[in-house]
Amino acid sequence: MTQENLRELAMKVVEAVKAAGVHALQDQLNSHGTVPTRGEDGRCFVGDVDGRLLRYVSGRLADIEHFDGFWQTRPAESRPWQRYWCVGKLDGAINYLRNMSEWAITVSLFEFNEFGSAQPILGIVHAPALGETYVAVRGGGAVRIRNTQLGEKREKVVPSVTPTLDGAVVSFGMSYMPGESNRALGTVGALADHHPADVKRVGPASLDLCKVADGTYDAYFEPELHEWDVPAISAAAVVVWEAQGALHRWDGGDIHWRQNNDIVCTNGLIDRELKPILIQQQGA
Repeated sequence: MTQENLRELAMKVVEAVKAAGVHALQDQLNSHGTVPTRGEDGRCFVGDVDGRLLRYVSGRLADIEHFDGFWQTRPAESRPWQRYWCVGKLDGAINYLRNMSEWAITVSLFEFNEFGSAQPILGIVHAPALGETYVAVRGGGAVRIRNTQLGEKREKVVPSVTPTLDGAVVSFGMSYMPGESNRALGTVGALADHHPADVKRVGPASLDLCKVADGTYDAYFEPELHEWDVPAISAAAVVVWEAQGALHRWDGGDIHWRQNNDIVCTNGLIDRELKPILIQQQGA
């Protein structure tokens, strides 16, 4: 598949995701006192809304281009060049249930290379309540599509040029599961000596990553991202990479798509200053 074909495919998926977003946003506006549902693993999700979202988006993707199926139901071993759609539940369930605008619908497309390693090659992060959509394909750059009073506006996504943590705006994420938030909060405390302009906690992970890609934040970090976070992280990862941002694990290694990850994303300029802080907290 050529880059041009991949870009055309991405825009077809954007329309499907936007249609799903209309219904999810309407459900949010009509909800009254909805409470989160927790699975046996402790994960928080939005019951019926998540179910309808997954069914609708997955069905539309299968109609557009089925490829080899879906990431969550792929076989134990895959052949080179096989491709799988990865569709997430609502990213930002707590925000959604609290009537905040920062939640997203995410879709990525994974491809296995000749070495049997899978990487996302297409990513879409759509925030219906914000009227923003981030779209990126491998080798094709990243764009942000915004709804404005003058109509739809498309902008190239470019990270900030803030050179140091001093004066930087940093975002972080943390788990709502007991015991998993300690390292995130410890890292926030350790950042104080480096005089960032602000440290924010808004979420969800997919939007935090995209906001590093577009220069809203200079960096974002979060420990203990789980396997269920793969749809959100993989979609946003393509946006970050195509914007020429830096995304990796706290120890500098590549993101692992089959296990938990401590991740950090920056504009590429403050990695060296941030890395030792993260490594120290990783061993804490």
